[in-house]
Amino acid sequence: MHIQEWLETVPAIAVYLLVGGVIGLESLGIPLPGEIVLVSATLMAATQDHINPWVLGACAVAGAIIGDSIGYLIGRKGGRPLLEWLGRKFPKHFGPHHVATAERSFEKWGMWAVFVGRFIALLRIFAGPLAGVLKMPYWKFLIANVLGGVVWAGGTVAVIYYVGKVAEEWLKKFSMYGLIAAVLFGIGSLVVMRIKAKKAEAARAAEPAEARPEPVGTAD
Repeated sequence: MHIQEWLETVPAIAVYLLVGGVIGLESLGIPLPGEIVLVSATLMAATQDHINPWVLGACAVAGAIIGDSIGYLIGRKGGRPLLEWLGRKFPKHFGPHHVATAERSFEKWGMWAVFVGRFIALLRIFAGPLAGVLKMPYWKFLIANVLGGVVWAGGTVAVIYYVGKVAEEWLKKFSMYGLIAAVLFGIGSLVVMRIKAKKAEAARAAEPAEARPEPVGTAD
């Protein structure tokens, strides 16, 4: 069976549930490739008429918001022992260095750490549980969580869907050359974003201890 024919047989509901579920679990604190799944599903929506991009975006947003909220509640109940347990289970994602970097981000940015964290793989996993551990007031967390989920998930679907449609037109006009160009452009953009994020994290980690702001206690 041709790949195009196979994709047309994938039920749309399965795609929606997969996207919402993976993003929700990632936001809850489980290291999963939510961004990759979202981009892949959106490219499918751009080429397969039975997948509605609006429904796909809504599922992605719902997964992001609900997952982060559950992660916040788990972090609030589990506290510091939760981070230690996650560090043992997922040392590549929740090691002491990762936790320290995420905590500095929260101390420095507060609500912005939850919002901006949507666009950074490390903070996207940490945001919900860590906000709960640090006892950020829930109303502040909820505002940043909702706005971040809508902008990140909704914006990703909108941009990738448009790029996918353009790539499809290029493919019709220029055969494989258009597709290769679109893929290379997407990979290049992703690499640049990753490099900038790593440089920003390295710069924050290199800040002198005295230059870092003292943790501000939050109250309910």
